[in-house]
Amino acid sequence: MIQVKNNDTVKVHYTGKLEDGKVFDSSLERGEPLQFTLGQGQIIPGFEKGLIDMKVNEKKTVSIPKEEAYGEPNDQLIQEVPKNQLPENIDPQVGMALVSEGPNGQKINLVVKDVKDSSIVVDGNHPLAGQDLVFDLELVEIL
Repeated sequence: MIQVKNNDTVKVHYTGKLEDGKVFDSSLERGEPLQFTLGQGQIIPGFEKGLIDMKVNEKKTVSIPKEEAYGEPNDQLIQEVPKNQLPENIDPQVGMALVSEGPNGQKINLVVKDVKDSSIVVDGNHPLAGQDLVFDLELVEIL
């Protein structure tokens, strides 16, 4: 039987959970499996590693340490921004998601961590940075 190897394009159903069992994402809710090519850097390394050698219709649960997921939070990605640099129509609130544009035009996802009188504190770390993750995987297809 064919097994997943690096550079294969696969379709996989998954449910991602924190160590306490709280679900943060699931392809089952969307009804469509995730399709991607291994080895292209599209998915966190631990997720890809968990799929290697799986067979179609096989299910398994993998624990992914933060180092193979989104890494440790980076303090350099937390910055204070003067409110006068924000678009006028934005009323920043703690927890609000914002998108900024980097110097090369790339989009940077930010979360408002604090709102002060004349500035806000934003965090550019992935929301799951610093977390060990657990994924239930089901290999649907090898293309």
